[in-house]
Amino acid sequence: MTLALAVSTIVFAHTSTAATIYDGDGLNYKLKGDWQIQLRDNASKSKDLDVEFDDLELKNTVTYDLDNNLQAFGQLDFSFDKAAEDQQSGDKLEEAYMGLKYDSVAFRMGKMNTSGDEFGVESAYEKPAGTNEDQFEAMTDAGDDVLRLDADFDVVYISLSHELESKGNTSEGDSSTDLFVSTNIDALTLAAAYQVYDNNADTWGVSAQYDAGFINLGADYSVSDLDNSDRNETTYNLVSTFEASQNTAIALGYVNVDDEIEKVDAWYANVTYRFPAQKNVSLFAEVSDSDAGDESDILAGMQIKF
Repeated sequence: MTLALAVSTIVFAHTSTAATIYDGDGLNYKLKGDWQIQLRDNASKSKDLDVEFDDLELKNTVTYDLDNNLQAFGQLDFSFDKAAEDQQSGDKLEEAYMGLKYDSVAFRMGKMNTSGDEFGVESAYEKPAGTNEDQFEAMTDAGDDVLRLDADFDVVYISLSHELESKGNTSEGDSSTDLFVSTNIDALTLAAAYQVYDNNADTWGVSAQYDAGFINLGADYSVSDLDNSDRNETTYNLVSTFEASQNTAIALGYVNVDDEIEKVDAWYANVTYRFPAQKNVSLFAEVSDSDAGDESDILAGMQIKF
């Protein structure tokens, strides 16, 4: 197996911003956006240069203050990627959920990511051919009938979710139960996750990230035990990110996927420039290569968030 050097994205902390549409009488309504357009030469699909719409999301968040540290909240997240590409499906509802929050504990239900989606250190703008972010993404990391509990106790963060099977109903899907736990020890972040998917696959993973100031190092390893095929699938990532300047970040990443039938080694490298006056406006470029069909990928683009 050849260990390839790689590159990833974001050393800069993502600024959590939103446009406040209304704030009064115990009601807060915020609108968030994440727009990204790329100029891409994707060797796995075509030899021709193409404009791709990776993220065109609008997130609507409503929060009601119910007094006594209790809040009610809801979110609708729409993606317009497919509509921009003139695909028949048009816009897509990414998230739709409601919940209650008391102090640092929140419960929500609806259409959303599962707790296993919190796992991983992979930082590519586009996954190299034949790879996945981790085994939780390979199995399932979102659902239409999710119940989820999140608790942030400063020292430790815990997330537990369950996707209802709901077969024969309007939104059909297999069941899954996920647990994610992370903790910070000074500059070191440790995390672990576990998932039972449709009673025929168990997935677990561990990860570590270390912020040395001038460089951030990350690694994760995840395994899926597929009972129905008597084999394992594994994914691991190695990532290093550092600041080339105050406004420019460079990332190197390596990913390996092994399903006991085929092994895929891939690497990616990207650079991100954030405008000093507005950190939520950025330009980026990425190159990646995978031995899955010996495919390479080159892209450059722009991202605006609010």
